[in-house]
Amino acid sequence: MTQAFGALEPSAALERAGLRFGQRGTHTSRTMMLRELSELFETVPADATADDYGTAIVEENALGKRTWATRRSSRQRLNEMYGLDLRLPLFRVLRRLWEADPGGRPLLALLCVLARDPLLRLTAGHILSLAEGEELRREALADAIRAAVGSRFSDGVLARVARHAASSWTQSGHLEGRTRKIRRRVRPTRGATALALWLGEIEGLAGISLLDSDWSAVLDARGSALLPFALEARRYGLIHARAAGDVIEIDARRLDRAAR
Repeated sequence: MTQAFGALEPSAALERAGLRFGQRGTHTSRTMMLRELSELFETVPADATADDYGTAIVEENALGKRTWATRRSSRQRLNEMYGLDLRLPLFRVLRRLWEADPGGRPLLALLCVLARDPLLRLTAGHILSLAEGEELRREALADAIRAAVGSRFSDGVLARVARHAASSWTQSGHLEGRTRKIRRRVRPTRGATALALWLGEIEGLAGISLLDSDWSAVLDARGSALLPFALEARRYGLIHARAAGDVIEIDARRLDRAAR
């Protein structure tokens, strides 16, 4: 099995955009916290500052946590996975698409966390390789992580990462079930497609290769299967996309209005 995102290497451009690299990740302790992110975005306006998010989570208890410690922890983990700062291009794009594509929010959140959590990226190849209807074996997922990290984590930590990652892939719609996790296919949306193409451009891809990137594979559609969703994103003014015969033009830079 080819490791997804295996060619994604740290660079100043990627890190400026908001991607994170390293040997650790938030999935040692949390899932992608889709419910908390949704509640936070319902409470905090789209033009809020990083301090506003911190105030909402910790002081105003927007997420309904019982203790100060869990509030602070929630702020830290959400910040690790999403950025929560409009000075970060990835977060600017996420926040814009969150409003533009409500139906795509689980996939938008997943793509953002894949960009920012190296541990979740390590699980992508295994999850995406499962056939529709196939059951996920957490031991096999833990083994896939172990193959990438070596002896860095104990068996207990690997099992915890596998459990949290399985939950995140369930929140995104790629898996279904509580005890038995069954692979399901997701359907791309205009916003999720736009974000996948934007991430591909940030990585340095262009043209038709954007439709066949690892980011696009997360949407369970690649190549010509993803093109209709890219054209839909264009109709909504999210990106530029044009297909004429064998020529495909894609430019997702307009997603980040602050970069124009």
